[in-house]
Amino acid sequence: MKEITDQRAIELGEYIVSQKATVRAAAKKFGISKSTVHMDVAKRLPKVSPSLYKDVREVLDVNKAERHMRGGMATKEKYSK
Repeated sequence: MKEITDQRAIELGEYIVSQKATVRAAAKKFGISKSTVHMDVAKRLPKVSPSLYKDVREVLDVNKAERHMRGGMATKEKYSK
């Protein structure tokens, strides 16, 4: 069981880095919850692959810094229709 979750954490990390994906996008792609994605990349990935975790952390930090802009754009689009 541990091998499966470790492998999933690596796959999630590689997907997030390659696609510059958000946690929400990764959850949708893999068919799992956002909480599971976050747990895998924040808790499991540093133990399994520290170098990949560093790359994932950089992408997630950028996403976090930009999320208020994406939210504003979504609201603007919603009410412009």
